[in-house]
Amino acid sequence: MPLIVAPIGRDLTVVRILTDDKTKKHLESLGITLSSTISVISQSGGSTICMIKDGRLALDRNLATKILVA
Repeated sequence: MPLIVAPIGRDLTVVRILTDDKTKKHLESLGITLSSTISVISQSGGSTICMIKDGRLALDRNLATKILVA
């Protein structure tokens, strides 16, 4: 399922990233890689706030729909 519709507060695993190579590299530098654990903290105003490792990250609606989690 896309990250934008993921339930809040559950630990999820990134299974696929549907973006170009440049954006994938940027996400990898932020800690979002395949098989990494991510959890949604909140969703408001079209942005999704996620917890990756020990940090919080805000993703816009377009990018959150391209990150698939299970």
